[in-house]
Amino acid sequence: MTKQVKVGKIRIGGKAPIVIQSMTKTDTRDVARTVGQIKELEKAGCELVRVAVKDFKAAAAIKKIKNRIKIPLAADIHFDYRLALVAIENGADKIRLNPGNIYKEGQVLEVARAAKKARVPIRVGVNSGSIEAPSLYPLPKGERRKARSKDLANRMVKAALDYIKLLEKARFYDIIVSLKTSDVLTTIDAYRRFSKASKYPLHLGITAAGPVSTGVIKSSIGLGVLLSEGIGDTIRVSLTGDPCEEVIAAKNILQALGLRRFGPDIISCPTCGRCQVDLQKIVADLAVSYQLSAISQKPIKIAVMGCEVNGPGEAKDADIGIAFGKGAGILFKKGKIIKRVKAKDAVKELTR
Repeated sequence: MTKQVKVGKIRIGGKAPIVIQSMTKTDTRDVARTVGQIKELEKAGCELVRVAVKDFKAAAAIKKIKNRIKIPLAADIHFDYRLALVAIENGADKIRLNPGNIYKEGQVLEVARAAKKARVPIRVGVNSGSIEAPSLYPLPKGERRKARSKDLANRMVKAALDYIKLLEKARFYDIIVSLKTSDVLTTIDAYRRFSKASKYPLHLGITAAGPVSTGVIKSSIGLGVLLSEGIGDTIRVSLTGDPCEEVIAAKNILQALGLRRFGPDIISCPTCGRCQVDLQKIVADLAVSYQLSAISQKPIKIAVMGCEVNGPGEAKDADIGIAFGKGAGILFKKGKIIKRVKAKDAVKELTR
């Protein structure tokens, strides 16, 4: 059980649901484009959004952005601590500081005091790219990478704990922590170690995970392992692509682990030579349709099977499903056959 921290109107940590967040990929100084992207993220299910604050104009833009969005906004700060002060003045709901490039005690304490006064939490965002490169060990080639990985995880945890002590020196305790690398195993190691040493809530992520095709896999493995162990209070899937893809991936990870539910669980066979309908289209249409119907909020399992092999037998635990033959299929509920349905009517029958 971690400490609970309030960010705007949401809570992170403790018994609160795991929060989904993402980051805009627009120039924060372009208020119109940034607001537009945030609204798209809100629609996709994003619950906390972060923006890059690279100069004072971007920090000042937070005020205008905040007035036009509904979800809490976090300011991503690097190198210049004064940007954090301006972001707080302009209504940021959360500040991310990087211990690798904002580390002078006086500067950190000044930000902590301003954040405390405004009741704004701080994320201690440790990133492997900002930590000094690991030393090389005189070990056999096969063992060297494992040793370097362990060394990096240890130093990331130490960096986070040292930074926390600095914030606590200002009697500041609304802290969230992240320890991200692009290496899945190192990231898992770092979060496991930190969770044993501290009760501050954790922001999970695999940084620079790559394009959607591979990034989703890396994130699913890394975040999935940690979440299954009870580690993690908020997640961000980092992908090179549309930020809404990050939110969709995060929702799917949480739903697959049974930690949150965002709609029906659709199970469908991969199809083979036995399939005599366009199952890919039916499943794609169903995924879109359930989002627009009342059924989207019901905790049910829907099965769409391409033939009798994967029919009611293998999908008998589904609440409702269809197993197809040639151009039509049988509709079943809890394994019991109800009626025959034409392929063109399948989506309508499954979303009644």
